[in-house]
Amino acid sequence: MRSWLLSVVTTLTVCVGQAVAEPTEGPIAPPPSSPVATHGALRVCGLQLCDRAGQPIQLRGMSTHGIQWYAGCASGPALDVLASDWQANLLRISMYVQEDGYETDPERFTDLVDTLIARATSRGLYVIVDWHILTPGDPAKNLDRAKTFFAEIASRYQGADNVLYEIANEPSGVSWSEIRSYAEQIIPVIRAEDPDSVVLVGTRGWSSLGVSDGADEQEVVDDPVRADNVMYTFHFYAASHGDEYFDALSRAADKLPMFVTEFGTQKYTGDGSNDFDRAASYVDLMDAKGIGWANWNWSDDERSGAVFKRGTCESMDYANTDRLKPAGVWVRDRLRTPPVFAGSAPSGKPVA
Repeated sequence: MRSWLLSVVTTLTVCVGQAVAEPTEGPIAPPPSSPVATHGALRVCGLQLCDRAGQPIQLRGMSTHGIQWYAGCASGPALDVLASDWQANLLRISMYVQEDGYETDPERFTDLVDTLIARATSRGLYVIVDWHILTPGDPAKNLDRAKTFFAEIASRYQGADNVLYEIANEPSGVSWSEIRSYAEQIIPVIRAEDPDSVVLVGTRGWSSLGVSDGADEQEVVDDPVRADNVMYTFHFYAASHGDEYFDALSRAADKLPMFVTEFGTQKYTGDGSNDFDRAASYVDLMDAKGIGWANWNWSDDERSGAVFKRGTCESMDYANTDRLKPAGVWVRDRLRTPPVFAGSAPSGKPVA
């Protein structure tokens, strides 16, 4: 059984009627009835993500916006609402590498990710640590930085049941073989510290399985990453990505372990009008096939893809549904609706 080497709790904050432990120092375990306590360490079994009992589990939740700008939106009270009211079982921590992110102060951003992992853990949430490359899109350009970051985070969280590693958010301008080569250099760094970890590998064309580059999932099927406990990522934005993308995801999920680590109901820019009908079709597909997902994004950014209205993170009024934008209302409703997938409900409790 994996042991907890996480941070822990000495002070309490009160939110939505509950006293919640805030991470400081020392070992902690997730709350007894939480998703992580219920399901424990995860692994890839066939095409699915499975829990410690070998039962398929679907992770569903939210991605932060860039933590260089919106770390405050992942405060303790915010995550109380995400776990309890929204009934998510997943938080994706989006750490940009460039764009005023990690490269500007590696130590500070590593410590910030550490703090957010511990905060999510104390709410019983699974966590995706997202190495958020955007520009440049070639992950090899940040290879040394990635090795340093993942070695440090994996050493701090070795043995933790709830941490998954997303090693390249949206590769672009490079071939699948180059992405696979990068993955096969980073995975051993993580596994040297955390041998049982689940690693999420980005795909070609901004994690579109190559569709945005005129390819499709077959290149990954034919030439998969040479490592165990690996899943492949797919991103979509409902107002931009139609049938070709939808069909690629559907086909891929029958051949590869897939995880949709980022999607929105708007355009790929995270802005514009919402296409809730197409988004619902995608989520229906993911829920039916047990594909994990994280919606973009848990912040009060001015764009339509941010779930909260401007000023919500400063006011900390997360539990007030009047503070939600239309996209926030929609995704909250989806998270609170148990999926048809015969694995586990968003709360982490087994579906009867």
